Amino acid sequence: MSILINRNTKVLVQGITGRDGQFHTQRMINLGTKILAGVTPGKGGQKIKFPNSEPVPVFNSIYEAKKYFEFDASVVFVPATFATDAIYEAIDENISLIVVITEGIPVHDMIKINAYLKNKKSKLLGPNCPGILVPEEVKIGIIPHEYFKRGIIGVVSRSGTLTYEISYYISQTKYGISTIVGIGGDPIKGMDFVDILKLFNKDEETKVIVIIGEIGGLDEEEAAKFVKRNIKKPVFGFIAGKTAPPEKRMGHAGAIIEQGRGTAQSKIEAFISAGIEVFEEPQEIINLLEKINL
Repeated sequence: MSILINRNTKVLVQGITGRDGQFHTQRMINLGTKILAGVTPGKGGQKIKFPNSEPVPVFNSIYEAKKYFEFDASVVFVPATFATDAIYEAIDENISLIVVITEGIPVHDMIKINAYLKNKKSKLLGPNCPGILVPEEVKIGIIPHEYFKRGIIGVVSRSGTLTYEISYYISQTKYGISTIVGIGGDPIKGMDFVDILKLFNKDEETKVIVIIGEIGGLDEEEAAKFVKRNIKKPVFGFIAGKTAPPEKRMGHAGAIIEQGRGTAQSKIEAFISAGIEVFEEPQEIINLLEKINL
């Protein structure tokens, strides 16, 4: 099994005619993702030919696309100026999973979107996230799938490149990865650590969980509380940003420490208190996994 998506997930690409949309659609198709159609307002009627694939039709709206196809998920490559409208459209069309790759969406827009999502069918992953990957099977987003093998370790992360690096090291072990989920580093986002941890906890294939956090906010502390109360599976944790100066934003919009809250040390202490084994360098995960007996 996997969480959120599988090889049968039917995917719509919002912003498919842009440079990033076309490039990553090709890569998703290469892995086996079922890309049925794309949407770009004003460019409906086109068909984009991708190597080793049937031409992908482009529609002006999700409403029009749904006259011909049913979708389980959409992925948003729409520029930040228009991405908010694209997300609302996907919610209104009851797309079950909306993966938002776009970065630079204003915080106040995301606050409104999260309020709008209440009691709606849709789940939102992102924004400013790399998406989700089931190695050797399917992906929605931009994770470089070639470097990871299928297995039993679930990975959830706020980071981007650290997700890839640590997942690469995990793939060098005998265990491999069940699903990689990048939740994004913005301060206001859709699904958070706890949402993904709940899914990994229920997933029979996922035997071990790796949490990749970073400074800023309290998401990791909340994740630690959930792990302590609910998860019996082995959990390993990594926190980026240990050398960041206080009161300075580092990288992700959410990676800012204020008034002593959200520090690397506070997150590490929360992990340790919850029984999460913390590693200091990405490659250390190899030795930690080799010591467990499953």
